[in-house]
Amino acid sequence: MTLRPRTLFLPAIVAVVCSVQLAAGKKPKNPPAASIDQHAQVLHALNRLTFGSRSGDVERVSAMGLQNWIDQQLHPEKIDDRALEARLAPFRTLRMDNRELFDNFPTQELIKEVAEGKLSMPSDPMQRAIYRAQLERYEKKKEKKDNGVVEKISTQSPDSDVDREELLDLPPHQRMREFLKLSPDQQRALLASAKSERVEEFLQGLDPKQRETVMGIENPQQVVRSELIQAKLLRSIYSERQLEEVMTDFWLNHFNVFIGKGADRYLLASYERDVIRPHALGKFEDLLVATARSPAMLFYLDNWMSVGPDSDFANGTRERLGRRGRLKRVRVNPAKAGKDKHQGLNENYGRELMELHTLGVNGGYTQKDVTEVARVFTGWTLKKPREGGDFTFDARMHEPGDKKVLGRRVKENGEKEGLGVLHLLARHPSTAKFISTKLAMRFVSDDPPPALVQRMSETFLKKKGDIREVLQTMLESPEFWSAEAYRAKVKTPLEFVVSSLRACGADVTDAAPLARQLQNLGMPLYGMQPPTGYSTKADAWVNSAALLGRMNFALSLSAGKVKGVQMEAANILSNNQASLNPQDSLAILENKLLLGNISQQTHETILAQLQNTKPRKARTGNHDEVRMIQGLLLGSPEFQRR
Repeated sequence: MTLRPRTLFLPAIVAVVCSVQLAAGKKPKNPPAASIDQHAQVLHALNRLTFGSRSGDVERVSAMGLQNWIDQQLHPEKIDDRALEARLAPFRTLRMDNRELFDNFPTQELIKEVAEGKLSMPSDPMQRAIYRAQLERYEKKKEKKDNGVVEKISTQSPDSDVDREELLDLPPHQRMREFLKLSPDQQRALLASAKSERVEEFLQGLDPKQRETVMGIENPQQVVRSELIQAKLLRSIYSERQLEEVMTDFWLNHFNVFIGKGADRYLLASYERDVIRPHALGKFEDLLVATARSPAMLFYLDNWMSVGPDSDFANGTRERLGRRGRLKRVRVNPAKAGKDKHQGLNENYGRELMELHTLGVNGGYTQKDVTEVARVFTGWTLKKPREGGDFTFDARMHEPGDKKVLGRRVKENGEKEGLGVLHLLARHPSTAKFISTKLAMRFVSDDPPPALVQRMSETFLKKKGDIREVLQTMLESPEFWSAEAYRAKVKTPLEFVVSSLRACGADVTDAAPLARQLQNLGMPLYGMQPPTGYSTKADAWVNSAALLGRMNFALSLSAGKVKGVQMEAANILSNNQASLNPQDSLAILENKLLLGNISQQTHETILAQLQNTKPRKARTGNHDEVRMIQGLLLGSPEFQRR
């Protein structure tokens, strides 16, 4: 039997998708007061505190004790995650600071400085190869622009003495050595003319730095971006510290930074590693300060360019020592001072800080507060952000004088003004309610019970924003374990894709194709341009087109057609189960993938599909049939819920 999703599966797809939409809109008229039983509690915890359960997780958590497992997840430092670390080891960019990223994978600005003689070429041969390729491309582009010519760079090798197949067949280190001897045009032509399978063969056996060099010759920025995105997927799929991954994702979305904006293509790696992840289960104020000082956030919301209207910078003055050692102010040419790069007072960060990061849209602030907060954070800037520079406070850009925020006077005190405002916002009751509401929406329901939010808010204020304590309050609440909350959340595309891979025990050898799948499903990683981040509510993701896309992914995954993923669908059944009839196979897979949580409607829909596509002669142990069952179950309304 050959799988043909567009024809054979269409009736099943339509039926299942429609049932998803109906199920997503249902809410019990009289919410049951009783909590779910112990077995359901384990399933519920795995669905909410992880990116999806794996085969055997229910048994392991039950044997360990649910509370012991939760305590362990709340303290991820106690969990051995070396298996994940081994998977991430080849991604060198994850361990580089911002400066190293810019130096190893240069931007066009850096290449321009090399071309103009302001910077020298690196001495490392592989790093030099990347610079050489980008420099040649820059000079050709500049020459054509000066001559008014628009022409693509040729991908055909200018020399006939380069034997592509012979080069690709060399041992790894010899292959790389010969590759570096080629001109940039020859290197690009060789890779462009080879089929994708042969390019992958070329990369096989190369060490991480060599692989990055090959890919960086074509597009240095893409190396940084690709490794960041792949690492996020691999962590979500394989980390044993699942709650930490869920919370890291939560805060990355809450303090959203768009990867497509200039320097943030580089700055996001350290943002996640050094700002978000270390504070994911810590104190909210520490996290808030870290994001405020983060180069990624300062660049994303343009605060690094914000200048006080009455500052020395705006007035074109600076201080210098006079003859008697006294400081005196002198006039400076605004252009030389860099005034052309700074656009005056910028309210972006001040507004998002209160509306999205702390108080919430109805948190009690005014437009006047936005302006005052913007004045407070003038001078919070960056040293050469497009070269990986870090946070710095520039007193010359800072607006002098006192400010007034939320009715409180903020005395003139340079950088400490900002720290004071962050402290005020982090301890504010509106912030406690806003953060508690968002956490409850992520973990409990799209419309969380007000009583639960109130108790979480009280803990937030009492424990000075201790995120772990707020989560503990939520996890000890009857609302979290209620029948109403059970399976009440619809998965986002990220949660759906990752949970599918975890449920099937897939082996991901290349996560890049999965990133493209998420883009097709409407959720590119780090790809939300507005600062709002992605919604976690069902109404953002439940529509026919989106759910059909999920079904197509599920069928492709089960059929082994998703690149970079090794998965034998039949392996989900033991040897003595592989020859069962379709109905028995369906029952076993329902228990393995859905843990028995399947409606009669879904069961009958899939069974009818199996009977409609069954050939006349009896089939036993048919892998295609198992794949079809698995794909339909992954695309079912029950699997869409967590």
